[in-house]
Formats: sequence, C-alpha cells, structure tokens
Amino acid sequence: MVNSGEIRVKISFDANAINAAGQALELANLLGFSEGDQTKIGIAVLELSRNIVRHAFNRGEVIITPVVEQESVGIIITAIDNGPGIPNVDLVLKGGWSTSNGLGEGIAGVKRMMDEIEIKTATGKGTTIVAKKWKR
Repeated sequence: MVNSGEIRVKISFDANAINAAGQALELANLLGFSEGDQTKIGIAVLELSRNIVRHAFNRGEVIITPVVEQESVGIIITAIDNGPGIPNVDLVLKGGWSTSNGLGEGIAGVKRMMDEIEIKTATGKGTTIVAKKWKR
C-alpha cells in the first residue's frame, strides 16, 4: 500500500474546512476520480471539517491520504478531534439527529457519499472518523 502525499490540515475555523475540501478535490482529480466522486469527496471533507469547528470547539485535524494498492486507488479521510464525543453513533449515522439545530445529515451524508466509514468516539475524549472512497 502506498500512502505518499498525505495532506494534513489543522481545523480551527471554517476557512480551514474550505481549504481542506479544496485540497481533497485537487487530490481526487489527480488520482482520476470521476467529477461526481470528486464532488462527494470534497463535500465529505467539508462536512467532517465543519463538524470539528461546530462540535469540537475548533480543536481538530483532517488528514487526506491517497491510497494505491495493486489495482485499487482510493482516498482516506481521517477527521480527528478532541471534542465532547458523539453520544449516540447509531442515531448520527441514521441521519436527522443534530446537537446544533442543523438537519442532522452531516455524518449520515458522509456515510452515503463514501464507500466505507468507521467512527471511534468516547464521551469527553473526542472522535475519530475514517471515511474511504475507492475509484471505480
């Protein structure tokens, strides 16, 4: 597995989220993802980054990693924060549940747009979300 070219963006405010999404779009384009999948990747990065701003008190990082495995090409998005944690992961993944008066579709939307998602969270200790998209 090749993971060279990892992109790390500290997330402190919305401008960082926009920067991270832009860098993810550039990487997806370089890896040859379709325009539709590039858009999904950019939106996923933006959603995960903005969750850090909203819920983790601007304390987090997004890591965007290209992956090339023999015949597979993909992008791994890792969002890490030191926020309060997610009290009910199942509700968040279903959608329609929000702690910030939003639509509650952020992480549920990321789940729909990406091929794989894994969430590790602990109350008062933060959350790590790993989402993967594979080139078709």
